[in-house]
Amino acid sequence: MKQSLISFAAGALMLAASTAFAHSDEVLDTQKAPNGGQQRMAGAYHFELLVAKDSKEARDNPVVVYVTDHANAKIPTVGAGGTATILAGKQKASVKLVPDGDNRLKGVGKYASAPDMKVVVAVTLAGKPAEQARFTPLAAPLAVATDGHTGHKH
Repeated sequence: MKQSLISFAAGALMLAASTAFAHSDEVLDTQKAPNGGQQRMAGAYHFELLVAKDSKEARDNPVVVYVTDHANAKIPTVGAGGTATILAGKQKASVKLVPDGDNRLKGVGKYASAPDMKVVVAVTLAGKPAEQARFTPLAAPLAVATDGHTGHKH
């Protein structure tokens, strides 16, 4: 009995570790995001960030965040709010995000598209604690999995 409890606990730990790895930034970067942005894990959710990719000078540009669960099912954003803090070069912009459709938050901020851009997104869904994720939306992407098996050893 004691041996089977140890085996069960070891198996549960391995499953938990593999689940955590499955949602790491590195793994998410190899998967095609539903809306063409960059995905990050944020607590029980995935946030997908879309920013302007070709704005050479700082000007008003959109910021869009899609919210899904880990199975990519849409999470309603009614009553939600958030911010996107954008660091690009020496410029910093703070963008207020408001609900804009089923599972989307949107805002406009003054920023330029830069390969070194970093964005911190904080979202508070109605009745839930705030969740946060960090993005590098214009960094060179990793290879995107087309068969769902990128990174798996055979």
